[in-house]
Amino acid sequence: MRENKPLIILILFLLLIFTSFTGILFGSVFIEPSSVIKSLFSNDTDTTVRTLIITVRLPRVLGGLFAGIGLACAGVILQGVMNNSLASPNTIGVNSGSGFAVMLGMMLFPSNALVIPGFAFCGALLTSLLVFLLAYVADSSRTTIILAGITISSFLSAGINAIRLLDTDISINLTSFMVGSLSGLTTSKLVLPCALIVAAFLISLFFAGSLNLLGLGDDIARSLGMNVPFTRFLLLVLASIMAGSVVSYAGLLSFIGLIVPHICRQLFGNDARILLPCSALLGGSFVILCDLLGRILFAPFELPAGIIMAFIGGPFFLYLLLKKKGGRRINA
Repeated sequence: MRENKPLIILILFLLLIFTSFTGILFGSVFIEPSSVIKSLFSNDTDTTVRTLIITVRLPRVLGGLFAGIGLACAGVILQGVMNNSLASPNTIGVNSGSGFAVMLGMMLFPSNALVIPGFAFCGALLTSLLVFLLAYVADSSRTTIILAGITISSFLSAGINAIRLLDTDISINLTSFMVGSLSGLTTSKLVLPCALIVAAFLISLFFAGSLNLLGLGDDIARSLGMNVPFTRFLLLVLASIMAGSVVSYAGLLSFIGLIVPHICRQLFGNDARILLPCSALLGGSFVILCDLLGRILFAPFELPAGIIMAFIGGPFFLYLLLKKKGGRRINA
């Protein structure tokens, strides 16, 4: 299958276009494809339909697209940096750290939404560094890293619940935040987080070769002239920016950073130079599709995208955990 990489990449690109267009068509009200095209490329359409597309459907699709890009690429980076195929923003507690920081920012600065992405980034980065430090001190296997992430996630979840009890205004929208949802997104909410995701993604592409070297082991990377601690820290920063930005507007979406990199690895191998952009394509399609399923499966009721992802990701994670026992140790 890996011999047909250009064809598979083209299919992934077409899949992203198809899911994005379908995400605009379907919802509580079906919109004709011709009306969507007219609304996107001209003003010659019904005002109500255009308002629905521009203010509701399109921001939702764009939010899902960038959420998939950010979390999938963050998963690729975390797996490479920690030398652990089970690492992802969800499994090692990065999402929980970012979520706790977002809740803290909402409590301290309730009227200043601009500080939320900064809090989300700091929470994600500190959690990543803490998990990596625990793995380094324990000289541990992949299983111990996951257990450390679960422990930290439990601690941070307790912090989120404490904030929920202290500030009742925050608790009103906490359910959607905890499971992850794209409902109610607006363009203004997306501008800053999506800009950060794009910037971090583009920078990560320049360090894809360094990510490949880290996978060979620290000794080999050092022998080739790499500053291993600096490179690892920089990659963790990039992963934290992407994961934290997604959490700041979509909540605690789970398992994207685990499922998508594994699928792309089966299709394209371990070369991060191909793995990162292809994970971005598949990640965007996956989130948009999960959000679309949540909208149409139980219509007129709506399930948050995070619930659909959990139904898919839970069994997938158990499969990987049982399949990949033991594993490599993480290098200092």
